Amino acid sequence: MNLTERESEIVALLRRDSLLDSTAIATALGTTRAAVNVHLSNLGKKGVILGRGYVLGDGPSVVVIGGANMDIKATSANAARPGTSNPGLTTFAAGGVGRNVAENLARLGTRTSLVAVVGADALGDQVLAATSDAGVRVEHVRRSAHGTGTYTAVLDADGELVIAVADMRATAELTPAAIDEARDLIATASLVVLDGNLAAATLGYALDLAAASDVPVILEPVSVPKAEPLRALLDPERPIHVITPNRDELGALVGRTISADTEIADAVRELQASGVTHVWVRLGEHGSLWCGPDGETVALPAVAPSAVVDVTGAGDAMLAAFCHATLAGEAAHRAAEFAHAAAALTIASPHTVRPDLTDRLVRRLR
Repeated sequence: MNLTERESEIVALLRRDSLLDSTAIATALGTTRAAVNVHLSNLGKKGVILGRGYVLGDGPSVVVIGGANMDIKATSANAARPGTSNPGLTTFAAGGVGRNVAENLARLGTRTSLVAVVGADALGDQVLAATSDAGVRVEHVRRSAHGTGTYTAVLDADGELVIAVADMRATAELTPAAIDEARDLIATASLVVLDGNLAAATLGYALDLAAASDVPVILEPVSVPKAEPLRALLDPERPIHVITPNRDELGALVGRTISADTEIADAVRELQASGVTHVWVRLGEHGSLWCGPDGETVALPAVAPSAVVDVTGAGDAMLAAFCHATLAGEAAHRAAEFAHAAAALTIASPHTVRPDLTDRLVRRLR
């Protein structure tokens, strides 16, 4: 862990007595209370202590770097008819791929920090409050002069997505310089999750920081247009532990259309030759294909939801649940099975992030 000598001394004191305040720490170290407060602030930024009680954060931790925005979902009351007004219901909720993954992780019980950008506006206040209230650490979420990003989705009466529009101008301010401010947080993480919505330069810098500290990275390509620029980032010098494309995104990552199953295998081998250890190919209602090193392949069936209420956010829950189960010590393909159960639970909920999601709830369905 990248700590200064004085920070290490403070951590040692807190391990012996977690109730020490800054005055007592200053007395024990022969320094000033003001100096101790600076060190405590830095330890908080590095994720070593949590909150104002100086509670040490010793468990596995995930740093999620990605988008945070307000989701606006309009659900048609009947089968959607294009070209005309459809009666229905509109809801607002905090969203964004990175933010959703972070909230799901926190609700499952994993210590999670979010690195993102929201606007300095009322929507940004709401997104931050909802994220923090769910248990995610938001100290590294920056505020932008641009308005908070929005994701506007129109859903059919059966919960299927009809069309969506994403305004992510604030997220574009998540530059390499912004990522650098979280370098200590990244260096001490157990796992880093990268949202493919970020600019290629930002993703590349985050990969470099993680590689420098041997921190495993999971990369979510998000969509075909977002996956295409990722090809240039694939390099054995900046390894990726897991990449999670669907069939079309897999094709974008290797620069060709993927149709037959044999073509999936060829594309997976190509990604692995470029520094990716595991390729988790999402196949929608047909489940997924877990492709590990040395040709290991496991076909995983989807878990049928009790009802299809809203498909939005299922992939985010799936990714978060995989990370959570992996850090709990489960084998990769078993963690993917756990993830399918979390996705089914989310599809059966009207919420993008299911508020009652817990490790126990997922294991009951699994």
